[in-house]
Amino acid sequence: MTLPSEAQRPMVSDETLVLVVYVLYCVGYFTGVSALIGVIIAHMKVGDADPVLQSHYRFQIRTFWIGFVYLVIGTPLCMVLIGIPLLAWWFVWSLIRIIKGIMLLNERKPIANPGSWLFG
Repeated sequence: MTLPSEAQRPMVSDETLVLVVYVLYCVGYFTGVSALIGVIIAHMKVGDADPVLQSHYRFQIRTFWIGFVYLVIGTPLCMVLIGIPLLAWWFVWSLIRIIKGIMLLNERKPIANPGSWLFG
């Protein structure tokens, strides 16, 4: 039995990279830029991943883009107070998706419906 050489072994496991994207989304509540970095990673890795991790990447990509739409609509509507409940919904919705994703990743389970508009 031969061990893979250092050059063949990835520096970061695929599961760790999926977790990093979820963490970047959490940090994105404070910075915004980290969520953008997370979605770029997810877009780059979705085609190379196994089916379980691919479901997580698709879920992460949809979480970012649907959340982006909520923010684009909700932020200007805050001037007339309608946007405040919309942004509160976005916060709760995205936090539930992130927590659910991390929990399923920890169990090495796929997202049942990564294309869902709600919680997958």
